[in-house]
Amino acid sequence: MITESEILAASILVVDDQEPNILLLEQLLSDAGYTCVASTRNPQEVCALHRKNGYDLILLDLQMPVMDGFQVMEGLKTNVSDAYLPVLVITAQPGHKLRALQAGARDFVSKPFDLVEVRTRIRNMLEVRLLYKQLANYNAVLERTVEERTAELRESEARYRSLTELASDWYWEQDEKMNFTKVSGPVLEMLGIRVGPLVGETTDVVLTGWNEAEREVLQATIAARQPFLDFLFHRVNADGSQQQFRVSGEPMFNRACRFIGYRGIGVEVTAGY
Repeated sequence: MITESEILAASILVVDDQEPNILLLEQLLSDAGYTCVASTRNPQEVCALHRKNGYDLILLDLQMPVMDGFQVMEGLKTNVSDAYLPVLVITAQPGHKLRALQAGARDFVSKPFDLVEVRTRIRNMLEVRLLYKQLANYNAVLERTVEERTAELRESEARYRSLTELASDWYWEQDEKMNFTKVSGPVLEMLGIRVGPLVGETTDVVLTGWNEAEREVLQATIAARQPFLDFLFHRVNADGSQQQFRVSGEPMFNRACRFIGYRGIGVEVTAGY
């Protein structure tokens, strides 16, 4: 929520070529408790002043020589750092009200001034403007936080992969369609799969030496998207020697609990026994 002190501390620019009008509005704002009020009689300065100071509200007279209020608003639209046009127009011409709103003004007050109406419209506009800025700031902070968390997650994932590869003889990852996306070590042979002639292509083949009963259990566990820890897998080589592997794996899910793949590691625990 926007507090009373925040509203009264908002920055306001009064733009009018008539000195009496400026003095009247400055006195009105001062009496209402506003503490950050500036003014100019030169409409050609407004865009540069707003780019420099980022006013929360611009009280803009429409009828001015050299550059009228409509031209000022067109210039303010070029300020790409602020998509919100914080303009309350001042006009003595009833026909200009709709045109001013169509040109981007947020509200208007009529001359001669109804002081109660002017104070009310100024306050309402400032409250909306400050809420808009508060939301924009929150979104910017949220975006930075998401970027930082994403970077941390990627760094953590990279460290995890590095550690798992250092701590194991082989490592693999599969996507949600169970296609292998990363493989190091004999996991494809263990599952009865051989990489084809094209990158990423795999073909089912019969590879001898692996324990078929263990292979079926491992494949069924993965197909059911179940984790497994220290699963023992055996192989008999052509020379009669045997190997034993300890393998672990887990399914992966995103924050929406949607299955996105599988990953696992393995180490050879016995060789030549």
